Order: sequence, then C-alpha cells, then structure tokens
Amino acid sequence: MRIGCHGLVWTGTYDAAGIRHAVQKTKEAGFDLIEFPLMDPFTFDVAAARAALDDYGIVATGSLGLDESTDVSSEDDAAVRAGEALLERAVDVLAELGAEHLCGIIYSAMRKYMEPATQRGVANSQAVIGRIGERARAAGIKVSVEVTNRYESNVLNTARQAREFAAATGSDNVGVHLDTYHMNIEETDMFNPVLDTAELLSYVHIGESHRGYLGTGNVDFDSFFKALHRTGYDGPVVFESFSSSVVSPDLSRMLGIWRNLWSDSDELGAHANAFIRDKLVAMASTTHH
Repeated sequence: MRIGCHGLVWTGTYDAAGIRHAVQKTKEAGFDLIEFPLMDPFTFDVAAARAALDDYGIVATGSLGLDESTDVSSEDDAAVRAGEALLERAVDVLAELGAEHLCGIIYSAMRKYMEPATQRGVANSQAVIGRIGERARAAGIKVSVEVTNRYESNVLNTARQAREFAAATGSDNVGVHLDTYHMNIEETDMFNPVLDTAELLSYVHIGESHRGYLGTGNVDFDSFFKALHRTGYDGPVVFESFSSSVVSPDLSRMLGIWRNLWSDSDELGAHANAFIRDKLVAMASTTHH
C-alpha cells in the first residue's frame, strides 16, 4: 500500500517549476506518491515530471475533473468526443510517467448540475469509460471512477452507484474510487460502502469533513480504516485538501472554498501523512484482539 498526497496541497501552478516543487514537498512530508492534477493533460510537462519523480524517488498517479465542453455524460456528441480525447491524452501522459492509476471525476463534468443525469448521458459516459479502461489496461494503468457528492456530479454519488456504473462499462479495468469527504456527505456510514465495493475498490482519498486538518472534523475515520483492513485493501491511500491560498480562484469557486482552514502546506502534509499511517497501524493491530 502506498500513502500519497494530492499535488494541490503544495501548489496550484503546474509548470515545470511547480511540478518539481510539488514532488519535492511530497517526498519531504514522508509520502510515497504524488497525485498530479492533470487539469490540462495536453500541456502537462511530462519531461519535468518524470525527472522530478526520478530525482526524489516517488511515484505518481493522476486525476482530473471534466468540464462542460468535455462532459462525457452529456447528450452532446461533440462534448463526448472531446472528453474522450482528453482522457486518452491523460492515459498517455500517465503511461509516460510510469504511473499506475487514473482517477477522479472522469465520467462527467465536475460541477453542480441542475437536473438529474439522463439515461442516454450515463450510457455515453459508461461507453467512454469502458474504452478508456481498455486503453489504460494496455499501458498498465488502472482507471477508477470517483464517487463524489451531489454538488460536484449528478452521476455517481454513492458507492453502490459506482459499483453498478463500473460493471456497465464492460471493462474489468474500471474500479471504484472512494473519498471520505464525499462519503461523509452522501453515505449512511463509513464502513459499509467499503464492503459494498470491496471487489472493485482501487483508489482512496482521505479528506476531512471541512477539507482541513485530519481528525478535526466529523468524519468517522476509525470505521473507514477498519473497513479497509477488513477487506484487505492494498491500493493507494491519498490525502486531499484544498485552500484558496494554493489553488486557483476558478477552482476555489468550483469547490466552494469560502474560508481557509490552513495556510501551512508543510505542516498540513506532515500531519496528514502521520495521521493516515497511524490509523493503518492501529487497525492492523486489531488482528491480535
């Protein structure tokens, strides 16, 4: 199991210097991997990222959220085609980095929808993600669809929805990505969704209820980590948190970051790394009880 950190904890600027800074800070905080935000995979500096990963001895994963112009859950064929092209490029970038995971809100736009998802739109999304799953398989990359809250997508808001969606893609290289921040909003508890997706769970985000310091909100982390241990989960466990002091104004508005719960990335990251590892050790110790 690798413990990681989302790159937006460190910087919102992903030019060559920003990439190197984020990789360096991830390593210094004690993490095993960095999750790169592939906001624009067509301009992402792959060479700079590969060099930084090699120099600091960590690995990468990649995530992104689609927008209206690339929404593969749309009924607009042009948007669906554009979204598939973007996801194909994301897979190619990760292949060049030697990464093993593509995750995030890759099945719809990352925004608040004003209507429920349509049957045709969901079918479009499932078809695209199925094809992306097979493209990724050829590159040794797992595709994981992130279960998010109702304000960031209208397609996947619960673990059971994600389980059904993944099955409908026709690709067994498509897994489920759970995020404790979103689960705390949408699920009935933090234990059963892990069990419900045990066979498909391939990526995990750890975030607090207010997206600040872990352990200072109301997420039931003990139940969540107990479920991970019960199911034998061995995939990435990645800390995610946002502050407008780091991320761009556009993303701050999209995520509703109206107040900052932290400003010191170094302290936040080191705390998160220790918190996650302590929970994993504590839950592993229950085998002796």
